[in-house]
Amino acid sequence: MRWLFLLLLMLNIFYYLWHQQEAPLRAKEVIPLSMARSGQQDIRLLSESGVGGAREPKPECQYLGGFTKADDIKALEQRLTSLDIRAQYHVQQSAGGNVYWVQINPESRRLVGEELLGQLTHDFAQLKNRVISCEGVADLD
Repeated sequence: MRWLFLLLLMLNIFYYLWHQQEAPLRAKEVIPLSMARSGQQDIRLLSESGVGGAREPKPECQYLGGFTKADDIKALEQRLTSLDIRAQYHVQQSAGGNVYWVQINPESRRLVGEELLGQLTHDFAQLKNRVISCEGVADLD
């Protein structure tokens, strides 16, 4: 038993000396928070700060529809045309079939207000109103 104790003691000493040969880790110098901020006292979003170039707002497109029947979308397009609102319809293919949408032209978008949307929703029960980025037109749902 004494030999086992001496063996373990020698192994511990050897292990200690082996680890002492490695370079000791140095602590990082910590910069005080007041110096790190360098005069900025508030947090701003990257888009607000102007860093990386000021980004222009992305154009948004308004879509009305979500109909499954082409007749409904043609009636909606005719109604919008009678109100001098320029629009063109698009067909989106989905798993359940085709879904029809009308894209409101940007110059006519100001004519489509809450009151008109309320009337159209009353006349067309399935009408949906979507305002999305014009860049992501591929997926309307």
